[in-house]
Amino acid sequence: MARTTIYNKITTPELLAQVSDENKELVSEYFDYLRSLDRSVNTIAGYKNDMDIFMVWNLQHNKNKFFVDVNKRDIMRYQNYLIHDLQHSPKRVRRLKSCISSMSDFIESMMDEEYPNFRNIINKIPAPDNVAVRQKTVLTEEDNQFLLNALVETKRYQQACVLALALASGARKSELIRFKVSYFTAENIIYGSLYKTPEKIKTKGKSNRGKMLYKYTLVKKFQPYFDLWMQERERLGITCDDLFVSKNKGQWITMTIDTLNSYAQTFSKILDHSFYFHSCRHFWTTYLSEAGVPAEVIKKLSGWNSLEMVSIYIDTEIDAELGKYFDEDGIKKVEATSLNDL
Repeated sequence: MARTTIYNKITTPELLAQVSDENKELVSEYFDYLRSLDRSVNTIAGYKNDMDIFMVWNLQHNKNKFFVDVNKRDIMRYQNYLIHDLQHSPKRVRRLKSCISSMSDFIESMMDEEYPNFRNIINKIPAPDNVAVRQKTVLTEEDNQFLLNALVETKRYQQACVLALALASGARKSELIRFKVSYFTAENIIYGSLYKTPEKIKTKGKSNRGKMLYKYTLVKKFQPYFDLWMQERERLGITCDDLFVSKNKGQWITMTIDTLNSYAQTFSKILDHSFYFHSCRHFWTTYLSEAGVPAEVIKKLSGWNSLEMVSIYIDTEIDAELGKYFDEDGIKKVEATSLNDL
C-alpha cells in the first residue's frame, strides 16, 4: 500500500472569506514580498496553504485576532491544535510554524515604521521533537529488480523506465519529468559509465529558476529499460523530446507529477508495501556508498552543498557498515570501487 499521510480539510472558501480584512491585507502584502524575492510558484503555493490553515484556526478559535496582536499563548494553543486536533507530525507542525514565523520576520523587518514594537515570537514556543511518525521505506536490490521485472512482464515500459531512472540517478520526482530523450546518447556518456545531461536542469530551489545542475545516471542500471521504452515510443509514434509523456486530447504532452504519484500507488501494490519516489534517492545514495564511492563524490553527483546530506540519505544498517571493515582476521583493507563497476 502507498505511504499514507493524514490530511485534514479545515480551510474552505467560505471560511477564508470570513478572515478579517486587515489580516487579508497583511497576508497579501507578505505574498507580494515573497514574489519580489523571486520565490518559486510552488514555494508560494505551499506557504499560502499553510497560512490559510492558521487564518482559519485564528478565525474559529482566536476571535479573528489581527496577526500583529497574536501573542505567545495564542501560538501555544495553535501548536496544541495542530498536534492533538489535526494529529500533524512534528515535521508538519514545524513547517506550519515556519510559515507564520516567516511572515513575522517580514512584518518586523519591512513594516517596522507601522508596527515599531512588533517582534517575531513564533519560535519562543519550542516545536515538538522532530521524530519520524511513519516507517521509512528502504528499497533493496531485490525489491527493485522484482518491481522492474513485473513492469516489463506486463509491458509497462514507461513505468519501468521512470523507475530505472529514479534508481540510477537519484533524481527527485520533479526532476524526472524534465529529462529529455536526447540526453541519453553515446556522446553524453562520461567515463564509460555515467550519462551526464548536456545541459543543466532545474532542481529543487526557492526561486522560480530553482537550482540548475547537471544530472548523472548510471548507464548499466538504466540502459535496458530506456531501450525498451524507446522501442515502445516508436511503436506508439511518440516523437517529442520529453522522455516521459502522457496523452491529453490525442496529443502527447510532458508527464505531470500527478501521473508519477499514480505510478507510486501502482508500485506499492506490486511490492505489497509502501513505495514513494524519494526512497529511490535514498537507494541511489546507499548504493554508491556501499560500492565504495567516497562521500565527497556522492555529494557532487547529487548536487548537495554539504556532506551531512550524504549521511542523512544512506540507509545502511550499522552492522552491515561494520562488515565492510572487519572480519575474523581483524580490520580489512577496503578497495575503492570504480564507477565502471556500478
